[in-house]
Amino acid sequence: MAATHKGKGASGTSDGGGQGDGGTGGKTLRFPSAFTVLFAVTVAVWLLAFVIPTGSYQTNQDTGRPIPGSYERTEAGLSFLDRLMQLFLAPVNGLYGILNSDGFIGPNETGELYGAAGVFFFVVAIGIFITMSMSTGAIDNGVARIAQRMSTRGSLLIAVLMVLFSIGGTAEGMAEETLGFYALVVPLILALGYDRLVAASIILVGAGIGVLASTVNPFATGVASDAADISIGDGIVLRFIMYIVLVPIGIWYVLRYARKVKADPAASRVGVADEDEELRSQGLREVGALPTREKIVLTVVGLTFVFMIFSIVPWAQIINGPNAESYGWQLDWYFPELAALFIVMSIVVGLIGGMGEKGMTDTLVRGAGDFIGVGLIIVLARGVTVIMNNSEITDTILHSMENIVNNTSSGVFGALMLLINLPLAFLVPSSSGHAALAMPILAPLADFANVDRAVVVTAYQSASGLINLITPTSAVVMGGLALAKVRYDHYLRFVLPLVGILLVLSLAFVVIGSVW
Repeated sequence: MAATHKGKGASGTSDGGGQGDGGTGGKTLRFPSAFTVLFAVTVAVWLLAFVIPTGSYQTNQDTGRPIPGSYERTEAGLSFLDRLMQLFLAPVNGLYGILNSDGFIGPNETGELYGAAGVFFFVVAIGIFITMSMSTGAIDNGVARIAQRMSTRGSLLIAVLMVLFSIGGTAEGMAEETLGFYALVVPLILALGYDRLVAASIILVGAGIGVLASTVNPFATGVASDAADISIGDGIVLRFIMYIVLVPIGIWYVLRYARKVKADPAASRVGVADEDEELRSQGLREVGALPTREKIVLTVVGLTFVFMIFSIVPWAQIINGPNAESYGWQLDWYFPELAALFIVMSIVVGLIGGMGEKGMTDTLVRGAGDFIGVGLIIVLARGVTVIMNNSEITDTILHSMENIVNNTSSGVFGALMLLINLPLAFLVPSSSGHAALAMPILAPLADFANVDRAVVVTAYQSASGLINLITPTSAVVMGGLALAKVRYDHYLRFVLPLVGILLVLSLAFVVIGSVW
């Protein structure tokens, strides 16, 4: 399994079977994986640390955040061997490096955990939960059942399916999980009189906009919030409003094309494939009613994500202001508690699903293995920030950007954050790696601009979501198009106007969030 939305597997490559070159059979140019990119970034940052001046800000004793205007030049005092050891230990420090009282990070220091061990284990835990839930068959059968019951109402079915995929995107960054649904959606959509591009767009656009407007997606919002040193619940109101607005726009865009194709098949951008007729005959096959066991599994999965949202939202701070005391019933959970939640609920789902002891343990190991790539990407990216911190160049880079930020309004700052993240999203083909790499630098800029750090997180995930709708380095995009037998150039021409609309609206939301 590999995906660039989350970074699972972090392949960042195309498995589209020639989709990118129109199916000519020529060699496809492959973009380096997230691992390769981050290795190159690590070495590049290590080398730059020899020439970038060292310096630091004074920090606020209450918040630990840099004080604007307090930057001063310093001496790092690191020999060449010290610096070489920093490069050698970067991945280790990225996992469990300890920040000591002097601001130095190392595996044998005493102080506060700086490494991404908590996020790493959370990613593995939610990977186990997702894999366990999918392995029961309840999710596949639930979607198939909905599709069958709404098979005579094509437009409504398209809308419902896109909403379902968008929920998966906004809640858990649904990416490579979507690849298993093409075998269901393509025949069904063809049988209803639409074409393959409609089928591919239901999945890619539905899940993609959900990821773009992630509310609690742990692989984007969660990792970015952790790297920005804020709660995953910070900024959730703005992100939820984005989700409510952007998803209907995506549905409208796909439906507009779908209705045109149904009224006039010649209007199809992708034409008719040889096997379309055979697939149409399979599209409306009968699906039996869901067993009670599968209904319970679906309910438990849904309630788990609902409870996760409840547990992380800072209710008192949203209602009464950022400095309010938490309510007595407010949980204020973070990654350790959430990891425990998903481990426990994985076992519950496996027991309800009747998977047995061997089935559960095998699935647990498989789920952890499928998501280990995400965790490693986060660890490698965190290792880069450790090198920057110990070499004392992080604050120098912040200082170079502080002057730019100080001369902009809050709204312009928010827009700049989104635009800066667009090329970063392409260069680092993993949303998790992108977040862990960029947020330690970009988030503190919000302090200088008097903007909430959650706005920077929203700007990052919007940029990442936009790029992952179209990037040819995405195994999810290219693999999905290959399964739907839709050429990449056909899909790109179809979806680019929608991407333009989403970009403008995302910029508007980030600007509003900056001045709110």
